[in-house]
Amino acid sequence: MAAKESAIPAEFRDPAYRMRRFRNWMLVGVLYSLFYMTRYNFMALSPELQALFGWTKNDLGLFETILPLVYGLSVFLNGPLAEKIGGRKAFLIGAAGVVVANLVFGALCLTVDVPAVWEGAGSGRRLVQAAQLAWTDDARTMAWIMAILWGVNGYFQSFGALAIVKINAQWFHIRERGTFSAIFGVLIRFGLILAFSGAPFIAAFLPVHWAFWIPAALVALFFFLNLFLVTETPEEAGYPTRDTGDAVIGEEGQTVTAWMVIRKIFTSWHMWMIALASMMIGLVRRSTVDGWWKMYFLDQYNLTGTAFIPQFLAWGIAVLGILGGFAFGAMSDRMFGSRRAPVVVIGFAGMLACLGLFYGSDALAAGPWGAAVCLSLLSFFVNGAHGMVGGAASMDFGGRKGVATAAGLFDGMQYLAAAVTGVAVGAITTDYGWQAWKLWAMPWALLGAVFMATLWNVLPRGRSGH
Repeated sequence: MAAKESAIPAEFRDPAYRMRRFRNWMLVGVLYSLFYMTRYNFMALSPELQALFGWTKNDLGLFETILPLVYGLSVFLNGPLAEKIGGRKAFLIGAAGVVVANLVFGALCLTVDVPAVWEGAGSGRRLVQAAQLAWTDDARTMAWIMAILWGVNGYFQSFGALAIVKINAQWFHIRERGTFSAIFGVLIRFGLILAFSGAPFIAAFLPVHWAFWIPAALVALFFFLNLFLVTETPEEAGYPTRDTGDAVIGEEGQTVTAWMVIRKIFTSWHMWMIALASMMIGLVRRSTVDGWWKMYFLDQYNLTGTAFIPQFLAWGIAVLGILGGFAFGAMSDRMFGSRRAPVVVIGFAGMLACLGLFYGSDALAAGPWGAAVCLSLLSFFVNGAHGMVGGAASMDFGGRKGVATAAGLFDGMQYLAAAVTGVAVGAITTDYGWQAWKLWAMPWALLGAVFMATLWNVLPRGRSGH
């Protein structure tokens, strides 16, 4: 531990500096968690929305295609913008848009004059009477309208990851960033808890539109807290300039253009391997622990979001995801000398093993508890790998000047790949069942391990000797 601390320059270990950084980090971090709540509340409420509008799984797949697609394209476009205007301003722009999108989406739930009528339970459920809607008689048309609006939400959501790494790249030394990635993972899982555990309870006691309006109100509150209390850099908080020890773009004092950053990223073999690995994480993550498991439990076991086992799973996914983030961050910084690739390879291997176990749990009739354990374990490896790629590697290889663009590349590639899961999972589960869904996710984990294994011994090269 002493050797690890000594690798961090003294100015980053100053107690006053760390306290000021902690305040900054907490306000930014909670807002980022609320971004997740206002992004995943749709999938958390997919059974309730399906019942209300009379949507099919293919209709739900529209939302899981359009939002990731818009998000993935937006982080490419907004990365250079965040570099130019700064992470704090980018975050505030995103928060304002997220508030409006969730308020309008909730309002559209009020256009249902008479809810759809269903009969049967579990996989035997069938629609017997379509919903009566104020705007149209076709539920599919309404799904398209609301999915496009959800894509607008995805555009503003894209500012979140760019902003958080842009701000924190200024405050954290490279030798601290494995641990930072663990905290990054905590924020993600806390936001998912708010969505997958909290939103169904809101919808159980209040009309479903409140599960979009209440999260929007929380984002609005933290918009103002970030506006008045967060600073972009240590220099703005009164501290001298610090060398964070990460990758360097351009010469000292040189103005770095978006083109310089993009050229560095797109001509780097390392960047491309990380981006491809991020895509594989997106394919596994979005189709399982961050998406379709709510519909799986409804179809397979007739369990809704407020039932005990889905609630247990929501917390299991979060807690084990958090533990995975800390375990992978510690392994990266302390066992592998701040190399990210080895632990990401371990993460992909774990994903493959958990998916195989998940497939076998249904084949062995382990029931909903077996599924819940497998998905919770899967979250450990998914979140550990995602924190490394999205939180640490983007700062390491993008550097302070290029971090938002690097994060945009890695996060954007992940979500562009994840867009496939919407239409694919909707069609696969409708035509071939839920066991095919599990098999479909396995090859992506294997490919991700292969991509990251090519970077096993790679560290970013910067000017700092730390």
